[in-house]
Amino acid sequence: MQIDDALTLAAIQPRLEAFFALAGPKIRALEDSWDPKQGSPVFTAAGRYTARGWTEWTQGFQYGCQILHFDATGDEAFLEMGRRNTLLRMAPHVSHVGVHDHGFNNLSTYGNLWRLEKEGRIPARDGEAYHALAIKLSGAIQAARWSGIADGSGFIHSFNGPHSLFSDTIRSCRILMLAHLLGHVLMGEGDRSISLFERAAQHMINTAKYNVYYGEGRDSYDVPGRVVHESIFNMKDGNYRCPSTQQGYTPFSTWTRGLAWVLLGAAEELELLRSLPAGYPCGNVDRNALSEALLRMATETAEFYLENTARDGIPFWDTGAPGLAHLPNYTEEDAQPDNPYEPLDSSAAVIAAQGLLRLGCLCGLDTPDGQAYWQAGLTVANTLFQAPFLSEAPDHQGLLLHSVYHRPNGWDYIPPGKCVPHGESSMWGDYHAMELAVYLKRLHEGGPYLTFFGKLESI
Repeated sequence: MQIDDALTLAAIQPRLEAFFALAGPKIRALEDSWDPKQGSPVFTAAGRYTARGWTEWTQGFQYGCQILHFDATGDEAFLEMGRRNTLLRMAPHVSHVGVHDHGFNNLSTYGNLWRLEKEGRIPARDGEAYHALAIKLSGAIQAARWSGIADGSGFIHSFNGPHSLFSDTIRSCRILMLAHLLGHVLMGEGDRSISLFERAAQHMINTAKYNVYYGEGRDSYDVPGRVVHESIFNMKDGNYRCPSTQQGYTPFSTWTRGLAWVLLGAAEELELLRSLPAGYPCGNVDRNALSEALLRMATETAEFYLENTARDGIPFWDTGAPGLAHLPNYTEEDAQPDNPYEPLDSSAAVIAAQGLLRLGCLCGLDTPDGQAYWQAGLTVANTLFQAPFLSEAPDHQGLLLHSVYHRPNGWDYIPPGKCVPHGESSMWGDYHAMELAVYLKRLHEGGPYLTFFGKLESI
């Protein structure tokens, strides 16, 4: 990737304003046309959002876009839209015991509304303590999806079953941490009180230990910063068995969206740890060890990302995808969505961009590493918020083009006469584009720094 060291926040603002101007009508049009009885909108086919039953993990992103558009523009029609949909449709996601996606669905909706209240952006209406209550319950239910392993720790297992540790689940740890900050615990058998903080910490440490590689010779493909989508455990004895993948090409290559979840999730959790008071009680968690694991995980994955993307910062869907053999110089050229070999994944890019920016701030913009990560994040954002990645056509329902969902399963739309998917959007890609744009807009305007935990002093 070629980092643009001269790029500034101010230079990106016109692109952000254009993005918000496009987003409003598209968000409203999707709200008006989508029938929730179909399920959740997941990704577009020929420019129209479609559902795909696997798990219902994207509905919160749809309504979260509405709330974030209010955050960016102050248009209260979008706030009321997001509030209404959250109240009417999101409760089943709070009580969903079958998924690892609570931090996606419920922080995008209840979490954003709670944060805006704590920031003083919106009034806390009578009876709307349900935002905090929903976060508490969601965090506890997610924490109950627990697999213990041989060393006495454990992880939040994926929908594949108790043996499965997914990389993307690290972003669900946010809801455990926020529920903990709100004073909640998981109550178990015999009235045992289980710390949400401790469970989140154990999950993050095990993600760092088993799903991220550091060049230490774990296997023949142990490249520093490489990420495996899934780790498999023998639940008879709790021992780690092998790497695996659901959405990547192989267990020995890197599904780039999985890497992006790890990069962003680690950076956000590190922001929270550094925001806690020095004497904050952490139970049985070694706060310094957790911080070191998160920082190492974030920096190694960031370096891998920078080395394995196109010149303009956009990755292919997997760094081991077989068609890349026909594109030996893809890291030295700008990304080409309409290539005949492999699809790009702009959703991985938009998630990673936010992770790079946050990591840059954590490292310090007055340090070489911090400045490099920050400028890399700006470079990726600048690429995404313009053609060919910004969805400018009013009849296309998406916001961010050239996202893919599940390449191995063949779920993504391929235009007639083409060989690979391109030109389509995903609900998570659109949401994270909104989130990234709000993050950058706030920084430029000197607003509150955007975090999932808001103002700690007001909790």
